[in-house]
This record gives sequence, structure tokens and C-alpha cells, in this order.
Amino acid sequence: MRKLVSLVCVFLLVGLSSAKAGIIPSWESSSKKFGFYPITNELSVYRSLDDSGHDRGNTLQIISINSFKLFTEFTFEFTADFNHNYTSGLTHDHYVEIGLVKHLSNFFSLNVQRVISKFEPKPISQFGVRLSF
Repeated sequence: MRKLVSLVCVFLLVGLSSAKAGIIPSWESSSKKFGFYPITNELSVYRSLDDSGHDRGNTLQIISINSFKLFTEFTFEFTADFNHNYTSGLTHDHYVEIGLVKHLSNFFSLNVQRVISKFEPKPISQFGVRLSF
């Protein structure tokens, strides 16, 4: 999992360093069969507090949603949430979700996801449909 997260982080950093104003540029092959179209790529750092105002540590969140064309269009979604708490017995936890979406119409898509987290003993695969409003 660390290799996957490292790969996505390197991808984001390389894309941002070559982009203007923090925007990863779109590209498409001359044959129009291959392409990459960024939707959102975000890196957030949070200070976490519970409802009582108690310190819950720090959170690093990475969200990357990009559309790509490989003869047909897909959307690749990556979400990672890494938490570190200095004050409690819980030192680290994480949640990583990787998904591939195939849009069939403006409202209906097929979705395949892989969820890796500290909360589950084994990774989980999810297959489903998505309705877009």
C-alpha cells in the first residue's frame, strides 16, 4: 500500500510541478484514442478536533479524480486519509479508496472500488452502480 500511495503522490507532484498555477494540464493523442483529463487533485492537511474540542491529531488527505481515455472514457478516483494522533493510544490509522468508473450515460455509471483501511482486517472490493443527479 505504501508503494501505491507513494506512486500517486509522485504523480501529483510531477503533474503539479509541470503545470501552470497548480493545474495539471489535459492531453490527448492525435489519434483521439488516448487522453488524460484532470477533474480534481487536492492535498489537504487538517488539525482534527472532536465535538467536545479535544485534540484528535492531524490528518493528511489526498484526493485525485481524473478522467482518462483508453479507447473509451473512464474516471479514476483515489482518496486517501492518513491520521496521526500524538495524545491518545491510537498513533496511526488510514483509509485508502481506489476506484474505476465507467460512465454509461449522464446519469448512470458502473463502479469498481478497492478499499484498504486499518479498520478492516483485509482489503475490500466493491462493485456497484452510481446514479448522478
